[in-house]
Amino acid sequence: MAKIKPSNVDEYIDAAPSIAQEKLREIRSILRKVAPNATEMLKWGNPVFIDKRILFSYSAFKKHINFMPTGPTIKPFEKELSEFNTGKDTIQLPYDRPLPTTLIQRIAEYRIKDVRENDAKWMY
Repeated sequence: MAKIKPSNVDEYIDAAPSIAQEKLREIRSILRKVAPNATEMLKWGNPVFIDKRILFSYSAFKKHINFMPTGPTIKPFEKELSEFNTGKDTIQLPYDRPLPTTLIQRIAEYRIKDVRENDAKWMY
């Protein structure tokens, strides 16, 4: 039987493995508080927050949540993120560790400020 493709963020979270669902809800809650007026939707199959442009995205993988606030947003937090695997535009947040909620909030706030003040793009 074919898997049904989620059509909204709630369906995306509900379709994720049970180990991921709590973390997905937690990161979603953090990002909603930081960007209460942003629109939530799925883009490329992943939850995104949009306000003028894509602010950030997140997604579930086998062993981690991927938080995608863009590379230029990650750069100022490199030291604080040293214990996490990072990519060009992503931060891997493992399921077996608590989410760094304060750090996620600060990174998201930085991204929003960069978009508002500098018209920062989504991917570089």
